[in-house]
Amino acid sequence: MSSEFGKRLLISVFGQSHGKAIGVTMDGLPAGEPINLEELQAFLDRRRPGQGPLTTARRETDRPEFLSGLEDGITCGAPLCAVIRNQDQHSGDYTGLDRTPRPGHADFTAHIKWNGHADMRGGGHFSGRLTAPLCIAGGIAKQILARRGIFVGAHLAAAAGIPDTSFPLLPTAALFEETARKPFPVLSDDAGQAMQAAIRQVRADGDSVGGIIECAAIGLPAGLGDPMFDGMENRLSSALFGIPAVKGVEFGAGFAAASMRGSQHNDPFSVINRQISTASNHAGGILGGITTGMPLVLRVAIKPTPSIARCQQTVDLSSSTPVQLEVRGRHDPCIAPRAVPVVEAVTASVLLDVLLEGNHGTF
Repeated sequence: MSSEFGKRLLISVFGQSHGKAIGVTMDGLPAGEPINLEELQAFLDRRRPGQGPLTTARRETDRPEFLSGLEDGITCGAPLCAVIRNQDQHSGDYTGLDRTPRPGHADFTAHIKWNGHADMRGGGHFSGRLTAPLCIAGGIAKQILARRGIFVGAHLAAAAGIPDTSFPLLPTAALFEETARKPFPVLSDDAGQAMQAAIRQVRADGDSVGGIIECAAIGLPAGLGDPMFDGMENRLSSALFGIPAVKGVEFGAGFAAASMRGSQHNDPFSVINRQISTASNHAGGILGGITTGMPLVLRVAIKPTPSIARCQQTVDLSSSTPVQLEVRGRHDPCIAPRAVPVVEAVTASVLLDVLLEGNHGTF
């Protein structure tokens, strides 16, 4: 199925933006793992809508209801299933969009694929609303990884073309926690203020902007992953592209490597405290699809929110004639800030799956 990923840990997302509920199943979780539900809720709240002037006004509590797999806060070995009830849908805002697809959305492709039967209210199954269940899975994965000394964190590396400071060569769990506690997830608060000002301006213009999210994982052992088609980049990229609005993924130096010399891009090896390390990390902690033991570093490009207040050209599918479209509803002028915990969630889920799959002495 297209709405699931993983091998040993199979994660499946279900629901529609304006349906009764959205949810996730996790099959393959190890039994006996305590899950701090308050910590999980705090993680979900980082993504939750309706928390400020730069997010959609849709108000959802996003409190998960666990139907199976969790007994007295401890995983029991059965498949875990959790749902979030939708509470604040304005479905009337989407009347008529079955005939006039919104530019930048999946309305047209879903209409073609499912012969006009797709529920596209609020984006349907394609909506960013479906990232809430992803955060349930990822929040659980993060807690399990943290008990084994593996930590995942992210920040908004850029928005509206304004860059944040990059992660240092060796980020720490404390840095991840400090960034996660901020109302705007950046390392440099000055950069964050500039980004927010630009986002406010673009909202006033009836438009939207995109951004870049940098994510890192520390504490990973060397040797995870495989060459060629099942490497760490492959596994992570496949899942990360499942996040709505993701248009690009890069590791380490990424596309910048194309303009570097080999002498600049190669990471020199050394021994520090009896551990093999590198003086730089242009490889992003991965060589040949296999982790090196250095921090795993990736960046994700998030497109501008396609729903904007400006009039746009589309077509009436029933008559094949051009029409002008004004999108109604409640939308983020930049969805990248709320996508930061989602990137953490998906990254953590994939890493837990890889660790469960092999014999790495971690479990």
